[in-house]
Amino acid sequence: MQNHTRSPTSPSIDLPPPFRLVTLREVGDAFVHAKSIAAELGAGTLVHVGRFDLVEFAVVLEPEEPLRTARCAFYAGMVALRDALLAHAPPERPITFNWPDAIHVDGGLIGGGRLAWPAGSMEAEPPEWLVFGGSIRTVAMGEREAGLRPLATALAEEGFDDLGSGRLVESFARHLMFAIDGWQADGFAALAGRYADHLTLEKGSMAALDDNGDLLVRWRGQKEPDRHALAAGLAAPSWLDPETGGPRS
Repeated sequence: MQNHTRSPTSPSIDLPPPFRLVTLREVGDAFVHAKSIAAELGAGTLVHVGRFDLVEFAVVLEPEEPLRTARCAFYAGMVALRDALLAHAPPERPITFNWPDAIHVDGGLIGGGRLAWPAGSMEAEPPEWLVFGGSIRTVAMGEREAGLRPLATALAEEGFDDLGSGRLVESFARHLMFAIDGWQADGFAALAGRYADHLTLEKGSMAALDDNGDLLVRWRGQKEPDRHALAAGLAAPSWLDPETGGPRS
């Protein structure tokens, strides 16, 4: 089909079944395109954009449970993205989350994830599809120089020099399968724990995820936890620069 386009300059990407690759050229938007073809091509469709400065991709999922809890697939995507990075990271390089969607390497923002579902989907019914999108900065572009902006970083600055876009996407796909299999076998609590173990928190607080993915933050001496709704947290990606389409600098 015409949707399955491969850039002649993009390296081959070897995805495990049941993933199907859709490759866009650099001007494409993986997340937007995945949403546009999700209903037609279905679960396992993985859209990749062959950019030099970013690893950008999005994958289509078709959950069988109501949107209220199916939205927790976002955490499977985040855990898989962290695991994919960790597999290629230099020793003792911390990779952490800022709730809900940002990923940091050694304290610097490197990218994040986002989630979409069809407009008008009912919380109590399974959505027709979900799309998880990820974006990781590979190199610093423009006038920005390494070390000048400690709140942002890139794979090249953190010692991931030989990690190409295709390799990270391949690794993500495999780790996503492991994360979803673990969720199905052991329940959401196990997946939630894997995410929460690497969550950056304010001093004196403890965090857990509710069964619908909401963040529960407990403070010493406080009877009830503060609740942060996942759906609201995903409404506007905290890491995304709308002007560049990539992670904030």
